[in-house]
Amino acid sequence: MDELREKCPWDKKQTIETLRPLTIEETYELTDAITDNDWQGIKEELGDIMLHLIFYAKIGTEQGKFTLQEALDGISEKLVRRHPHIYGDINVKDDEDVKKNWEQIKMQEGKKSVLSGVPKSLPAVVKATRIQDKARQVGFEWDNKEDVWKKVEEELGELKEAVAEDDIEHVEEEFGDVMFSLINYARFLRIDAEGVLEKTNKKFISRFTLMEEAATLQGKSLAEMSLQEMDNIWNEIKRKRSL
Repeated sequence: MDELREKCPWDKKQTIETLRPLTIEETYELTDAITDNDWQGIKEELGDIMLHLIFYAKIGTEQGKFTLQEALDGISEKLVRRHPHIYGDINVKDDEDVKKNWEQIKMQEGKKSVLSGVPKSLPAVVKATRIQDKARQVGFEWDNKEDVWKKVEEELGELKEAVAEDDIEHVEEEFGDVMFSLINYARFLRIDAEGVLEKTNKKFISRFTLMEEAATLQGKSLAEMSLQEMDNIWNEIKRKRSL
């Protein structure tokens, strides 16, 4: 990186602002590899992200803001401070106790809200999960998944009422509430709402692409087919995939 910043015209021009969108892209490429359980891809994308981390540290050093060593020392000190059950005399029963202690220590460090650490630019599904999980650490949580599902049903009922009223603002509000409650239910089922939704996206893309190919073999495009014809192809694809 020292050599690139000195000799490469492109690398010389980069700033933390110009790197930001590229870092976001690399992070999503890593998540794609994780979703696909592609270990070779994970290895490659981790390398790309590490390059970005070194790049930011290099710029930070040039600007006199911090060094890579200071960044690493900072996270090491934080990990020790937030793991008193390892480096102190605190006893914990399980991982839930660890997470509760973590949030309490963050508040002692000066956080004004348990939700203040949730990044504003997180995708909405991920953000909802993190908000709910953090609220859980201070006891703001349902007792069981049955009660959460009752809340989902309640929100669905309110959405139906809003749709019947034909009030778009109310519909949007209630639809958001339904999604939020479903994400909450996903937590109680111990599944990653964002991850399983992405798997469904990939499954739909795969099946839709196969449907397009099947239509082409029949000498048609999907636009020329009836919904029933497309549905027949779709169901056949599902049947073959389940064999």
